[in-house]
Amino acid sequence: MSVLKTWDPERAHELIEELQNLPGALLPILHALHEDFGYIDEGAVSMVARALNISQAEVHGTISFYHDFRHSPPGEHVLKICRAEACQSMGCDQLIRHVEGRLGVNRGETTADGSFTLEQVFCLGLCATSPAVMLDGKLYGRVSQDVVDFLIGSIRRRG
Repeated sequence: MSVLKTWDPERAHELIEELQNLPGALLPILHALHEDFGYIDEGAVSMVARALNISQAEVHGTISFYHDFRHSPPGEHVLKICRAEACQSMGCDQLIRHVEGRLGVNRGETTADGSFTLEQVFCLGLCATSPAVMLDGKLYGRVSQDVVDFLIGSIRRRG
């Protein structure tokens, strides 16, 4: 996984200033902040609102609407499990319950040691090889409980 920066208001200001004059700048700014820091810090809401001359409620509403925007830093490794129809038909819900038990977290949470964040997504584009997961940006298809245990275990052994 790429190394994300810790929240830095000065860096955030640079990103916002760089993009604020684009037409429809709100989403590009939010994406840039999210990409740089791994999440959108609460402090960014007022900064973005001021730069774009919009309300903080509008910024917060946009962040809340899009499920891919995190509100807190992710774990060192991010495991996304697809919940689209094809993956549901191939047992993704059982896979999710298994992973939640294995990691001790629910969807959208990060393990206490900060090693894993578990997220649900609604299509990874591997419908023909469902159920599918993405671990640190790498896609895996036909994922069974044994496969996901292997993936988690291999990271823990390296770690």
